[in-house]
This record gives sequence, structure tokens and C-alpha cells, in this order.
Amino acid sequence: MTTVLQTLSNDLAATVATAGAAVVRVEGRRRLAASGILWSADGLVVTANHAVSRDDNIQVGLADGQVVPATLVGRDPTTDLAVLRAQATGLTPVAQAPAEALQVGHLVLALGRPGKTVQATLGIISAVGESWRTGLGGRIDRYLQTDVVMYPGFSGGPLVSAAGEVLGLNTSALSQGVSVSIPNATINRVVETLLAHGKVRRGYLGISTQPVRLPEALAKQLGQSSGLLVVGVESGSPAEAGGLSLGDTIVALDDHPVRHHDDLVAQLSSDRVGTPVTLRIVRTGQAQKLVVTVGEKP
Repeated sequence: MTTVLQTLSNDLAATVATAGAAVVRVEGRRRLAASGILWSADGLVVTANHAVSRDDNIQVGLADGQVVPATLVGRDPTTDLAVLRAQATGLTPVAQAPAEALQVGHLVLALGRPGKTVQATLGIISAVGESWRTGLGGRIDRYLQTDVVMYPGFSGGPLVSAAGEVLGLNTSALSQGVSVSIPNATINRVVETLLAHGKVRRGYLGISTQPVRLPEALAKQLGQSSGLLVVGVESGSPAEAGGLSLGDTIVALDDHPVRHHDDLVAQLSSDRVGTPVTLRIVRTGQAQKLVVTVGEKP
């Protein structure tokens, strides 16, 4: 039994040493530094957006002790991802694990480098689910929950398999009280978009809203007790072009119920920009439908 535990312990230490070479320190905010992952040999680094509060004067600490300047390629607050370009070459990024490696019960390591040396914590994958949307409307390709402890400065660091391959990026900003990781598929999609455009587009209707309770009869008819009252429509906006008016109450978008502002934001994702959506509204006490083409948020 002692031999088995020693072997496991040695293997985990070797995994940390190997994968840790691709974990960097990100100095992009006033307080404690965060972590990041070397995503390419030419210095591309992915980290958590909330860990990079400034757009310039960013530095990256490499595993060999070097501290190099980095520029911000772009950020996507909706998925809490930011991409940096460190001024270094000849780096060795960690290998990415295939999607099928995400299985409940597998041992995982969360790595971070808030200081000069790599740090690690051990846990298991506790849940794997379907794609979901964050409160800001970003699409995360898979729900990936672990029981690892997110120590200060670990945000932006990798979730690593027992084989030393990256499964995703750890962040403390997407879900309170739960350790959620952003899977590789989401990271790669956001990285490609930021490299191509410098930003991730966000859907936009051009309205101001506030939640309201629906009359009892309408609530029973629609199967929901609240909606969003339109209290402002911007001139020249997609909402105005689609016929949305002050006093309308939005209750659904493409058959997805809209009860709160976050419900609407979650549906106005980047993939909807330029596409028509069907809004179900209440106007003068009657349920109606309007077709509005989603614009791009300025």
C-alpha cells in the first residue's frame, strides 16, 4: 500500500513539474497577481479576464524566472477570458486533453503561479454537463465542475489531468461557491475570435428595461409571473427598427422565457448578431410577436 501511495505521489509531482512549465504569473492588476497558461510557443497566454484590470503595463512571469512585458490581445468578459501576447519565443505550451477526457471521478490538479513558483491543489471532476450561458451571455461549451480549492491567485491557471494535459482554465468569477473551469473548446473559440477581431461581439437591441409582474390572467396564459417592461428605446436601434415601443413588456425571445434582465442578456450572444429573433411581447394587455434583427453592441 505504501508503494502505491508513493508511486501516486511521485507521479503527481512529475505531472505538476511538467505542466507547471506552461503556467505563468500574470501581473495585470493592483492586488495579488493571477495565473495564466502558455497557449502557443510564440507567447500567446490565456488567463481570466477579471485578473487583468488594466490594458497596458502587463507583465508575465515565466517558469524560468524571467519577467517579460505582455500586450493585451483582447478580452471577453462574458466568458471571463483574456488573451495576452508575451514578448518571448521558443516557449513550450502544455498539451490539451481531448474532450472525452472529461469524466466525473477523474483526478485533476489545479495549478497556479501567483508567486515565483508553481502551486497545486488536487481534486476530482465532480460534474460534467451540457453547454451553458454565463450571466453576461457568454456561451461555455461544457459545464465542468470540480472540487478543487481555488486559492488566491489561481484564477487563470489550468485544470490539468493526471496525464499532465490541460482540461480547461480555472476561474472564480463565473459561479459563486462552485469551482467551475472553462473547457478547452471555449478557450480555443474565444482565442480565435480575439486574434481575428480583438473583441467578441455582443448582441444589442438598444432598449432599457425593468422587471414587472404580469397580471394574473396573463401570467396563467403565458406560464410565467414576470417580464421586462421596456422603459426606453434608443433612436435608430434594432428595437426601434423592429417596432418595439415604450410600454411593451418582453416575455420571451425565440421561445426562451424572459423574466429578468439577465435572461435577455444571456440570449443576446455573439452568434445572434445580424440574425432575426422573435420577441414575444405584451402590448395593451395582449400577447403579440415581433421580429427584431439583433445588432452589435457598440
